[in-house]
Amino acid sequence: MKKYILSSFVLLLLVLTSAVSFAQEEEEEKKKDKPVRDPYMASALIENKTIVGVSAKRLELIIQHRMGSVGNGLTDLYGIYGASNIRMGLEYGITDKLTVGVGTEKNNKLTDINGKYSILEQTRKGSMPLAVSVYGNVAIDSRDEEVFGTEYESTDRFSYFFQVLASRKFTDRISIMLAPSYSHFNSVDSLYQNDKIGLMLGGKVTIYNSISAIFEYHQPFSINPVQDHQADIEPGAAIGFEIATATHAFQIFAGNYQHLMPQKNYVMNTNKFDSDGIVIGFNVNVRF
Repeated sequence: MKKYILSSFVLLLLVLTSAVSFAQEEEEEKKKDKPVRDPYMASALIENKTIVGVSAKRLELIIQHRMGSVGNGLTDLYGIYGASNIRMGLEYGITDKLTVGVGTEKNNKLTDINGKYSILEQTRKGSMPLAVSVYGNVAIDSRDEEVFGTEYESTDRFSYFFQVLASRKFTDRISIMLAPSYSHFNSVDSLYQNDKIGLMLGGKVTIYNSISAIFEYHQPFSINPVQDHQADIEPGAAIGFEIATATHAFQIFAGNYQHLMPQKNYVMNTNKFDSDGIVIGFNVNVRF
């Protein structure tokens, strides 16, 4: 009996030892499965954000510039001499997962506070097949009170945007992103609704070394279509090129986005797929 008990105890000890060793090996294997390299080279794709944030204790300067419409042709050199819009922003990495930022835009005098948080990171061996981040901002419109009508209240100046960004790097060259969003304005013109939901599809295709083709397509949707008096809800689209290094990303593109803040592009939708609606723009991202 004693031999049987001793043998059973030894067998149980061996099983437990093997289980612990297997669990440790599995944990070590997971630790070795590192995040994929550089799914995107900048925190913004074109108008929408990417899943990439700013590394901990690093700062990123973002300059967004949109020229005038190409509709006048050579008269204003396809928008270069036309009325332009610009936004400048700074983003800082609190941690490798959390980025916060602030920015200001010219045309509507919008100043925003924004944040991005990385929930999941895609790994090289596929233990996590997707990268998921969330992004949000709060913007305040600093224009004169007359812009907001006769029943003006200070809260009329505020607008909000929230987006869930899901991305997958399919190969060393191709990354695709899908992003549902929600936009809200406290006060809008009677032609528009205060709220819109949207869906963005975008991506990057590396052509050669640091040169990539980039694209975006976003579709706004009315939450209450019956109450929406806007004549048309046109999608937004843009296509262009990106040249990137470890610390810089320069993007040049053509698209029909008329605004620089995402909630403006979704709610105050004035997108057009004609020469009067197409603009040339560029983004510059510099990391310190």
